Amino acid sequence: MPVFSTLRIDKDPQQPRVARLLLNRPERLNAINDDTPREIRAAVEWAERDDEVHVIVVEGAGKGFCGGYDLADTAEQHIEHPCQQEKTPWDPMVDYAYMKRNTDDFMSLWRCAKPTIAKVHGAAVAGGSDIALCCDLLVMAEDARIGYMPTRVWGCPTTAMWTYRLGPTRAKQLMFTGDVIDGRTAAAWGLANETVPLAELETATLRLASRIAGVPRGHLAMHKMVVNQVMLTMGLEQTQSLATVFDGITRHNPEGLWFRRYAQEAGFKAAVQWRDSGRPIPEGDEARSLIREMDARRAGLAPE
Repeated sequence: MPVFSTLRIDKDPQQPRVARLLLNRPERLNAINDDTPREIRAAVEWAERDDEVHVIVVEGAGKGFCGGYDLADTAEQHIEHPCQQEKTPWDPMVDYAYMKRNTDDFMSLWRCAKPTIAKVHGAAVAGGSDIALCCDLLVMAEDARIGYMPTRVWGCPTTAMWTYRLGPTRAKQLMFTGDVIDGRTAAAWGLANETVPLAELETATLRLASRIAGVPRGHLAMHKMVVNQVMLTMGLEQTQSLATVFDGITRHNPEGLWFRRYAQEAGFKAAVQWRDSGRPIPEGDEARSLIREMDARRAGLAPE
C-alpha cells in the first residue's frame, strides 16, 4: 500500500472491492495542509489502477471528516504565501495557480472512473466540504455538519459544487449566509444520499459501497461518465475557474485583508468568531480604515 503523511488508503478487509481513503490528521481535525490535495490525488490514482477496487470510501479519522484548511497558525502570521500575499499589489495569478491545483486534486475524486462515497461524521466544513462534495455520493451522520462558513468573508468554494449538488436556491442560501447544515437537513435537501445515527454510519456506508461494488467496473465508469458529462455541459469547469479567481479576491480585497489583520492582531479564533456570529463584516472604506489602524499599532505608531 502507498504511504502518505496526511492520509491512508487500503482495501476494506471484509470487502476488498472497496478502498478506504482515511484523512488522517485527527490532531488537527484532518485539516488540509500543502500535502493533502496531492496525496488525495495519488491515493485515488492508486485505487483506480487496482482492478479489484470498484468503489472508494472517503472518511476522516478522529472527531470529524475535515475541518477545512489548516489556517489557525498561518492566518495569525505576517507571512508571504500565494493565498495570503502581504505585498501590494497582490498577484492574482499566483493565487489562482495555487488554488486551481488544489481544486484539480480534490476533483480527482469526481473524475475517477470508480464511484466515490464521502462518509461524514463530525464536521465537513470549508475546504473539507469541497472534498466531501467532490465525491459522487454522501452518507452522513444525523448530527454531522457541512457548510462553507468562509463565504461570509475570506473565501469562495473553488470546486463550485454547491449549485450542482443542491440547485441554485439552496446553494445561494448557504453561500449568502455561510451557515452549516446537519445531516438530517442535508438529506432532506437532497445533498446527502442517506443520513443515519452516528452508531450506524459505518454499516450504512459499507452497505451502499458493497451494493455498488457488485456492479462491473466498466458499467460503473460509463454511468459515472454520463452523469458527469451533464455537469460539464452545464459549465462546471468554467464555473470552477471563476470561483477560484473569486476565492483569491476574497482573501486580498479590503474585507479579506481586514479579516487577516484582525486574525493577526486578535487571533484566528477571534476572527472566526466574528465571522460566524452574524456581526456585520467591515467593508470598503471602513475596512481600509481599520486595516490602517491595525497596521499602525503593529508598527508602534498608534496607541493600543
